[in-house]
Amino acid sequence: MNSRKKGSEAPGTATEIRAKAGRAVPPSLAKAVSLHLEGKREEALKELNASLEAGEETPEVYSAKGHIQFELEQYEDAIRSYAKLLTLQPGHPTANFNLGICYEKLARWQDAADAFQSSLKADPSRLEAQLGLGICLLHQEKPEPAIEHFDRVLAKQSEHETAQFGKAVALQLLWKFDEATSIYSRILEQNPESEECLVNLVTIGMARKEPDVIRQYAERLLQLRPFSQTALEGLATCAFGSQDWEAASRFCAKLVEFTPDHFERWFNLGVAHQKCGRLDQAQHAYQEAVRIRPDAKQAHVNLGIVEQEMGNLKAARESYERALKIAPDLADVLYNLASVLEQQGEKEEAERLYVKLLTRTPDWEDAWFRLGYLRLQRGEYRGAAESFQHCVRKRSPWPEAQLNLGLALWHIGDQENAAKSFEAVLEQDSHSIDALRGLAALAVEKEDLEKALDLQARLIEAGERTPELFYNTGLLLQKSGQHQDAIRLYQEALAERPNFAEALLNLGHALKAAGQIEEARTCWKKAIEQKPELAQGYFER
Repeated sequence: MNSRKKGSEAPGTATEIRAKAGRAVPPSLAKAVSLHLEGKREEALKELNASLEAGEETPEVYSAKGHIQFELEQYEDAIRSYAKLLTLQPGHPTANFNLGICYEKLARWQDAADAFQSSLKADPSRLEAQLGLGICLLHQEKPEPAIEHFDRVLAKQSEHETAQFGKAVALQLLWKFDEATSIYSRILEQNPESEECLVNLVTIGMARKEPDVIRQYAERLLQLRPFSQTALEGLATCAFGSQDWEAASRFCAKLVEFTPDHFERWFNLGVAHQKCGRLDQAQHAYQEAVRIRPDAKQAHVNLGIVEQEMGNLKAARESYERALKIAPDLADVLYNLASVLEQQGEKEEAERLYVKLLTRTPDWEDAWFRLGYLRLQRGEYRGAAESFQHCVRKRSPWPEAQLNLGLALWHIGDQENAAKSFEAVLEQDSHSIDALRGLAALAVEKEDLEKALDLQARLIEAGERTPELFYNTGLLLQKSGQHQDAIRLYQEALAERPNFAEALLNLGHALKAAGQIEEARTCWKKAIEQKPELAQGYFER
């Protein structure tokens, strides 16, 4: 919010430093006035200092000295001159007011307020002192008493722009946005180029989350000041709100040019680039953000996500680990780090992190799935089944979890529930090859040849053409005495994989059963050549 006082007055004037009637003007004071009129302020100040060294310590000399020091922006020196003036003449008509202006310049708001109060005691009608006191109270975050002083000015001068602006700022601080907006709008009618009003109207729009208001005043402000940071921030806010990531990135890029060490602006630029898919630029923006604020955990997290998407797993891991040093219990980061470890092949460490995550957040469905998958891969089927059971309880339907649950249950010998899981998958996708394959394998184990053959046929119809499928179907047909069909499917398996020794061996048995002894011997010979261990048990057949 812009609460700058507009049009601060310099203390003292030529009329205020003239000698009082009946008192001789010191020659040095007259010379100082002449030099000042010629624009030679430093020379005038030297003349006044020489006068004081000569013992001419009069209120007029200190008043003139304070005035020139103020013009030269020597505010501390001016304060000392006005303080000395007040010791010589406590009732001086302008000293307290001028002292307040000097304190204002140094942002010493309480000292300035005390000086303006003293000025008002001497002259309650002095509107400039009322105005100055109101501004000091604003800077001290005391908007309600500030309004009283602005109203006293406006009671005398209803169109006083600075008093109107100060009152609007006070109302804005009190979140009385409608009243503040009304005053700012009235000022803009008289002064369309009031940048301060436009800045504060943009700020009100952002506080109220009103993109149309923000855009209206931000665009007007940019016309007056093309590089206004407030306007750019307002337009960036609108762009983020409407998910116009391209516009957001443009505005944020301009903002970081103005303030290259501003954390939030680099972070927001990273978000905009990331949403646009410009990962390298997002990475750079997040790197700048963590440079400025190394303890910003979310910046490390976002940087890790971008690096992971770019395939830079080492850097992603480092970013996630830095985030966890700052905040060890960040569930998202634990999950992301575990996924990176999986990709790096460190599956045991990844599994440990999933367990740690689920101890703290037991409802994390995807973590249960990843944990189940890792357990399934390393043959820990009971633990895998437990993980996938969590998944299907928390999300239904979830075909992938149901399928993996079926596999885990099958491996621990729970054929009944394994079949239920595979059937649940088929309810969602009647052509699921994995579920059909699982049910077919279970049918084979149960020696339910009719069902197994039906399922194998469905697999072939669904487009499955693996040598294992043809081989297993051939075995089923052979067991059921359908030797010619078995021969055809063994040949299909061998067409897919010519060195499939087991298929050659069983093809030989099927050919023998069909009376084709020579062909059978040829198949057996080839099978033993490819896989000599198949010769074991030959003579016991």
